[in-house]
Amino acid sequence: MFIRERRLFACLLVLVTGLGSSALALADEMAEGVERWGVNMTQGVTPVSRDVYGLHMDIFWWCVGIGVVVFGVMFYTMIVHRKSNGAKASNFHESTTLEILWTVVPFLILIVMAIPATSSLLKIYDTDEADMDIMITGYQWKWKYEYLGQEVSFFSNLNTPLDQIQNRAPKGPNYLLEVDEPLVIPVKKKVRFLITANDVIHAWWVPDLAVKRDAVPGYVNESWAYVDEPGIYRGQCAELCGKDHGFMPIVVKALPQDEYDQWLDEKREAAAAIKALTEKTFEFDELYAQGEKIYNSVCAACHQPGGAGIPGTFPAIKGSPIATGPMQAHLEMVVHGSSKNPAMQAYGPQISEVDIASVITYQRNAFGNNMGDSVQPIDVLKFKQGK
Repeated sequence: MFIRERRLFACLLVLVTGLGSSALALADEMAEGVERWGVNMTQGVTPVSRDVYGLHMDIFWWCVGIGVVVFGVMFYTMIVHRKSNGAKASNFHESTTLEILWTVVPFLILIVMAIPATSSLLKIYDTDEADMDIMITGYQWKWKYEYLGQEVSFFSNLNTPLDQIQNRAPKGPNYLLEVDEPLVIPVKKKVRFLITANDVIHAWWVPDLAVKRDAVPGYVNESWAYVDEPGIYRGQCAELCGKDHGFMPIVVKALPQDEYDQWLDEKREAAAAIKALTEKTFEFDELYAQGEKIYNSVCAACHQPGGAGIPGTFPAIKGSPIATGPMQAHLEMVVHGSSKNPAMQAYGPQISEVDIASVITYQRNAFGNNMGDSVQPIDVLKFKQGK
């Protein structure tokens, strides 16, 4: 890695400093530092990402070369033609030759740079003839993925344990870059991403794929990726979208085609099973146990694990008029959200009827609320349908 760049840099060091053979060793050390500390761009795993990286390095070394020439001439002039050497300034101005040179030469350099840059930009925006389409919708603070035409959709939430976030446990290797449901795509297929948002402006950014697009409510941006090799590639929301902006990671898992097909079949079966569960009558203990899991993954970040909330920002669940009041009002709040507090999102489109029934049952009976009642998934479905 960086062999060509190291050699070029070594040559520049030899010319400018006269270090000789030690220049290559110094360049090797610098290249190792770049790779170890991650101060350079990633080469990525797609043809476009490698084009972008190559363009970046070419332009970088063009700029290094121009800098060496310009500053070399400047320092040479300052040293050789200084007054103490008896040099006298020439009296001339408005040199047509010089004006033409410093106009034409930069223009030609920019043209040379623009040709590969334009080629890369055309590739980046060429979303035609995709093998599959995925709709990506940003929510505060999660991503929804819909595989168009495949009857598969799900939300991807931060999966870093709350103990790590609150410094009660050691940080994991992928701290704040792990999710419960990664976006899964097949390798060697052109995947088109249709990117939008449900609430505020987000940005879907995965450096290894060379994809970064704003997710704007009411507008759909397009991008694409063609991943060559299986692997897991991580990114983040790159737009300052609110309080939990830093807790909105992206994980893309690229699989061989046969493994991807198997995963897709399993997701379809799971979706069908969840739909069938809507008509099942659950025991109270089943709802309570499932509700605790949903609460800790969806609600605890704002309302806190103990239900105490954050005074002045997020109301408590413990003893709240919603959790201890009429069931209808509780359903309204969870399914449709709050018009008075935009931070309380509408979870009706986000989680299943089973999960809504479970978390409501948990909230009404945990934290000392002890209402002794429960709601079934079929009741949630009927509420959504206005029945």
